[in-house]
Amino acid sequence: MNLRSGRELERLHEANAITVETLHLVAREVEPGVTTHHLDRVAANNLRRHGVAPAFKGYHVQGAGRFPRSLCVSVNQEVVHGIPSRWRRLREGDIVGLDFGCIVGGYYGDNAMTVPVGEISEEKARLLEVTEQALHAGIRAARPGARVSDIGHAVQTHVEGNGYSVVRELGGHGIGTSLHEQPWIPNFGRPGRGARLAPGSVIAIEPMVNAGGAAVRTRRDRWTIVTADGSLSAHFERSIAVTDDGPWILAEPRPSGRPPKED
Repeated sequence: MNLRSGRELERLHEANAITVETLHLVAREVEPGVTTHHLDRVAANNLRRHGVAPAFKGYHVQGAGRFPRSLCVSVNQEVVHGIPSRWRRLREGDIVGLDFGCIVGGYYGDNAMTVPVGEISEEKARLLEVTEQALHAGIRAARPGARVSDIGHAVQTHVEGNGYSVVRELGGHGIGTSLHEQPWIPNFGRPGRGARLAPGSVIAIEPMVNAGGAAVRTRRDRWTIVTADGSLSAHFERSIAVTDDGPWILAEPRPSGRPPKED
């Protein structure tokens, strides 16, 4: 696991702040009748305004090719990696996962949130609430001296305690000068296992929670991952730094209010 200097953490903070700002701009555009392509354009335009590059557009995965858009938009039973389309319109009562990243001076931001389209059912609202709570349970576990599996255990305990399932094939990851770095951060597991976290560790924690079973499959577009049983899914993500003052959500001010130490 790479340990980042104070200067590097500031760059990562800048990238993640722009990423979350963009997500909130996109979320304001979410309403019935809006195309997922429009949401992608909003995200791309904000990156141009900041003069920074998208992290996802052109990202290559063997067997899937290059991702064609700047924003991932995943609707209802879609877990992650939904491709925006000019022909896909949101409908009242949908839930929409928005996953976005950017690059600032060679450092990456990566964050996600799931939002309602208009009025949603109590069932959907509870899924969103529990998934976001699970994210913050995982973040609280990311302290110096903790193990990677402590994060997954905290997420799994909260999710399954509320009657939902965590996706096991996908998880969080290290992040820094690459979008995906070691270690992998599963959203399940027994505590006290895996790499030990230290000040300067930077990771993306991202629970993917299904209302039904944990199994997923990939659609024929080779990118969009959906629940195998057609149940609803929600996704929240934040990139964080492990510090002596506790977890630093990199889109937000440092917990202590002090600038990071230089190494």
